[in-house]
Amino acid sequence: MKVAALIVAAGSGSRMGGGLPKQFRLLAGRPVLLHTVEIFARHPDVASVTVVHAADTEETTRDCLNDIENVGFTIGGKSRAASVALGLTALPSGTTHVLIHDGARCLTCRAVIDGVIAALADSDAAAPALAVTDALWRGEDAQVTGMQSRDGLFRAQTPQGFALAPIRAAHENGTHEAADDVELALGHGIDVTITQGDEDNIKLTYPQDFARAERILKEREQRSMDIRLGNGFDVHRFGEGNHVILCGVEIPFGRGLQGHSDADVGMHAITDAIYGALGQGDIGQHFPPSEAQWKGAASDIFLKHAVELAQDSGFAIGNVDCTLICEQPKIGPRATAMRAKLSEIMGLDIERISVKATTSERLGFTGREEGIAALATATLVKS
Repeated sequence: MKVAALIVAAGSGSRMGGGLPKQFRLLAGRPVLLHTVEIFARHPDVASVTVVHAADTEETTRDCLNDIENVGFTIGGKSRAASVALGLTALPSGTTHVLIHDGARCLTCRAVIDGVIAALADSDAAAPALAVTDALWRGEDAQVTGMQSRDGLFRAQTPQGFALAPIRAAHENGTHEAADDVELALGHGIDVTITQGDEDNIKLTYPQDFARAERILKEREQRSMDIRLGNGFDVHRFGEGNHVILCGVEIPFGRGLQGHSDADVGMHAITDAIYGALGQGDIGQHFPPSEAQWKGAASDIFLKHAVELAQDSGFAIGNVDCTLICEQPKIGPRATAMRAKLSEIMGLDIERISVKATTSERLGFTGREEGIAALATATLVKS
């Protein structure tokens, strides 16, 4: 199945009022059509996106979508049905199925698209809808004249999905202006499967719809914001040696730090902070000290693993902050070199990395210069 999205954006939006057509008006600072096209351009099961526009809005259409790659464009007709028919002939070669979508329906969620595509595996047509739950009246001259049963009634939405050959034939043989492509399909004898719609999948039609859409986008942004904080703490004692390694930098010193690996206490704390933010335990769980292969290992192995795990989980590292607690050696003159080394290892801008030091005022094991402790915090942001 090779699925193409056909975005119909050739209308004038007269019900929205005068001025710029609604598909080009700004919603949350960006054109409505850009919001719509991005939804399909980013969907992994949509192979291509073609936009149908009016003859006199080609430049505006292209300008508002110039940040999206591999979008096709074609000129529409005098009616929606005519525009769809022209769009169907402009789809890329090899397309087997098409999702026909309103350009002004810019809040469609991935679940709605997934449902339509899944239904097309067993049907030539599928479309999302919501069952009517409100009471329905018939009326005339602002007066209620009767009731209408809501049984079996649905509110239609898009994208409406079809096997390409049947819907092309339906448009070629259509004899009247249909409300949507489902009506044309039914008139051509195509069975249409109803899939689950979404209350937020509104079509911008009237001015007040923009205020509602702004609220929906804001709520989605708040729900999707996923920021994780993790902390790490590590300690290593001094022993024999002539240098220590801290945050990847070798520092000449009269003693060395003892540990199963290279005992880089700073890098260990940062690594554990990332694991902690991910809910993935600590270094010991990923690199057990009981395994000989990690004896004397360079700690950048552990840190790189934590960074890759974060990336694979869909997170970007916002920043890391590491505090080294010791009397000796002096950290300040080497803090910049440590930040640079961590930046290289993590692929993170140096401005997002902090390394600093403090003493424990001669108190405790660090005050007695028996070892070094490190405390680190990492911020992860869902990318």
